[in-house]
Amino acid sequence: MHVIGLLGGVASGKSLVARELARLGAGLLDADRAGHEVLGTPRVEAAARARWGEAIFDPQGRIDRARLGRIVFAEEGAPDRKYLEELTHPEIARRLKAEAERLATEGYPAAVLDAPLLFEAGWDKLCDTLVFVDAPRPLRLARAQRRGWDENDLAAREGVQMSLDLKRARADVVLDNSQSPEHIRAQVERLWHGLVG
Repeated sequence: MHVIGLLGGVASGKSLVARELARLGAGLLDADRAGHEVLGTPRVEAAARARWGEAIFDPQGRIDRARLGRIVFAEEGAPDRKYLEELTHPEIARRLKAEAERLATEGYPAAVLDAPLLFEAGWDKLCDTLVFVDAPRPLRLARAQRRGWDENDLAAREGVQMSLDLKRARADVVLDNSQSPEHIRAQVERLWHGLVG
């Protein structure tokens, strides 16, 4: 099974590309979903409670990702972010590998891995092809604002990731997502047929 890893800036349209690839027949390896699940495991909740206290938990006793994000993406949050990554990334990787194996046994010709920290977590090693989804910063900011983020949120999240120039340089394919959904859809279809036939 061919694994396609998606790269790009925050709000570049990686999720749209992943959905289009899934529509064409790819399985979906969703690192964000796996991360949500891992944050809800008793081991991670206990470790997070010991490090950050009750302030990061919601009224139901679950980790509130927005509260935790304000800590780990703060300017001085590097040690906290490193701790969180060391706590969660190995289990996320295990889940992604297991999901890839399941998809392969089910006969999927390809799977797409949508992970913001693909290189930083070492998950690029799971991929056969790396695809960079390109969109100009003003457009990405407008999309991020529709999510409720401001320019500082966008900068903080991108500041902890590999630079866009390096991601673009390491990609096998670059898709332009600066225009209409139909424009990116046509590029994804060409990519799919080129990789899978």
